[in-house]
Amino acid sequence: MSLYRKIVLLRGLLTLGLSLHAEEERHAKKRVAAVYPALARKMHISGTVRMELNVDPEGEVKEVTVLKGHALLRDAAVSAAKQWVFTKTPTKSVEVIELDFHQE
Repeated sequence: MSLYRKIVLLRGLLTLGLSLHAEEERHAKKRVAAVYPALARKMHISGTVRMELNVDPEGEVKEVTVLKGHALLRDAAVSAAKQWVFTKTPTKSVEVIELDFHQE
């Protein structure tokens, strides 16, 4: 096979890979806001909780791992994240979300 044909074939495979990746991108169909914990509010604690969600093909969150965030905000964030629903895809995925807690 000539070098030119190899390049054309490789370019086609890369384009196909990018297209497949774009089709599997998931969007949240249902987002649940976290309830600000009373103790955190009383102590004027605010911030962001970053989480990794394991989502099944049907779009349901199966597991939540906290990546960062204040300890007093984590449980509320995890509770809300478990109720999120994502679009369906042929395979499971890992999504990263952030929930913000700020007093008004």
